[in-house]
Order: sequence, then structure tokens, then C-alpha cells
Amino acid sequence: MWRSVASNGITFLIVALFLLGGVILWGRGTYSAPGPLAQAICLQVDRGSNMRAVSTDLEAQGAVSSASIFRIGADYEEKTSRLKAGSFLVPPEASMAEIVDIVTRGGANTCGTEVIYRIGVTQVVAQVRELNPATNRFEEKAEFSLLSDEARPEEYTRVRGEADTRYRIALAEGVTSWQIVEALKALDVLDGTVDEVPPEGALAPNSYEVARGDSRTELLAQMRSQQEQWVAEAWAERQPDLPIETPEELLTLASIIEKETAVAEERRLVSSVFVNRLNRGMRLQTDPTVIYGVTKGQGVLGRGLRQSELRRETPWNTYVIDGLPPTPIANPGRAALLAAGQPDDTDFIFFVADGTGGHAFAETLAEHNRNVARWREIEAQRSE
Repeated sequence: MWRSVASNGITFLIVALFLLGGVILWGRGTYSAPGPLAQAICLQVDRGSNMRAVSTDLEAQGAVSSASIFRIGADYEEKTSRLKAGSFLVPPEASMAEIVDIVTRGGANTCGTEVIYRIGVTQVVAQVRELNPATNRFEEKAEFSLLSDEARPEEYTRVRGEADTRYRIALAEGVTSWQIVEALKALDVLDGTVDEVPPEGALAPNSYEVARGDSRTELLAQMRSQQEQWVAEAWAERQPDLPIETPEELLTLASIIEKETAVAEERRLVSSVFVNRLNRGMRLQTDPTVIYGVTKGQGVLGRGLRQSELRRETPWNTYVIDGLPPTPIANPGRAALLAAGQPDDTDFIFFVADGTGGHAFAETLAEHNRNVARWREIEAQRSE
């Protein structure tokens, strides 16, 4: 009898182990298989949340077939403790394994509402955007000038009160340090005062993720650190025998290039003009430096230069001084820094606007005068 009982027990154990193995295989397959989600969703994970709450939410939204398998899989991969707060885009048919990876890998949020503060040369605007999961495109909800006295749009006020709203500051190339500081003062998402304006050219035009309550001073320090890195890289990669002796001079040259052209393909050409002029002992004769001597980077001139201003002696007037001005005239971006250190190999020493947003370059004064005459004809036609 005992032999029969033992035999039946062993048989039962084998069957149980077989079934358990089947369940494990089925669970693994379900965890890794494409999920039931038909349309992308934006999953919100609150601070202090846990994998149980997330799995329940996912099951309720039809993103996973089993909250239990989702949690078991996350535990098995030892990712439960890595859950990150934020807004995450879950694509259609995402497997449980893929979703676990999305909510535990960290980094920037991938969906939800964001406010972008765009600090440009002539204006500072705020944009409220929201990602539509169905199209995977951001849709603009509101836009307004930060420097106006108008009341903030209702949409902006609403999202400012939501904990999951993300904030980003986008600096355009060519803004001055004074313009950046004044814009940061107007951002009600930041805290703290700025005791002094950073040196001209010291701040990197880039996109910066911020959170409510971040320090203005610490953000400026981040901008300075990024620019120092870019300058160091451009200096290390510069061509030999350039007529610039220090990283500071490279930064100054890059700022002039940045203000002279907004066309990416022209940066190295413009750089070649100024390098050729420096090599020949010619004055740079560039209007943006004259403008900086008038405004000191505080605002936009808003009109054409006067002849008296072109003749006025300031440290930045390159029609009057030899070589580079003593400081940058704006904050150049990485591309302008690289162009300053790696100019194209040309014989150009002149350039003028060509009416298309770019410039016409010339090697001789006669050729340049013809280009200038064409530009004046275009100006005259536009004023008719």
C-alpha cells in the first residue's frame, strides 16, 4: 500500500511540476508578447507611486492583460524598485516587458503637457504643448509673450497647477547674456535672484529641462558649464595656424559669425572671410560689432546704423579698431564655435546679403561692389 501511495505521490509531483513549468512558460510568453493596447496612451506615474498601482492602472486602460503577471515580471527582472515618476508614452501593442522598461529606465518624460520658454534675440515667448498619443505629435494649446503685461492665458494657468507639467527653456543662438538674464527673471517657474550678468558669450544656447522652483543662479551655472565644454572642444579641434591665439578669441570670433548669418551652411564661409581679413591685417568691418558698441547687448537696436555710429570709436567698432573686439558680442552656439576653429579654405574677403536670407561672397572689391549693387536693387524693389 505504501508503495502505491509513494508511486501516486511521485506521479502527482511530476504532474504538478509539469503544470508549474507550463504556467511559468505561459507567464513568460505573456509577459514578452505584444500587448492588447490598440492605441498609444500617456501613462502618468505619480511621485511615491508603486508597481502595484501602475499595473492596476495599465490593466484598467487595456494596456496589459494581467496586472499580476506585469508585477511578477517586474519583480523577476528586479526592476520594481526602479520605478520612475513622470509621463510616459506607451505605444500600441507594447509588451509588458517593454512597458516595465519604459517606466523604469528614467530620462526625459515622453508625453503629457510641457511648457517651452523660448528665449530669442527679438522676443521671449512661452508655448504650452500637449502630446496627442494617437498621433504622437505635440499640439499647441497656447502661446504668449513673456515680456508683455497681458494676462497669462487660462491654459497656461491651468497647467502651471498640475504636478506632471514639464518645463523646458530653449535659448536661441546669438542672444546676449543680458537678454538671457532678463528673460529668466520673467519666468515664474524659477526661483532666486541673479546678482550679476554673466560675461558675454559665456552661456550655451541649448535646451534645458527645468522643474518648478529651480534656482536661476544654478541654471546659469549649468549654461556656463556647457559653454566651457563646447569652447574647449572647438579649441581642441581647431585648424593649425589660425590668427586666433586663445580660446577666448575663438569665442569672440564665433559670436561675430553667429550674428552675421542664420544660414547653417554659411558659417564656415563667413568664418573664412574674417580669418582671411585677420591674416591680411584688414579690419573686420562687421555691423553687428558696431551695434553691440551702441547697445552693449541690452536689447535690440531696432533700426539701421547711422553713419555717425559707424565712425564712432568704441571697443567693439570693427570699422575703427584693428583685429577682434575685446569681448564676444553674443552667446554663440556649438556650430558657430566649430566654424570659428574650422573655416572653409577660400580667398573670400567680402560678403553682402543676397536677398534670399543668405549672402553673396567675393574675392575682390570689384566683385563685391557688383554684389552690393544687386542687393540695393533688391532693397529698392521691396520698398516699392
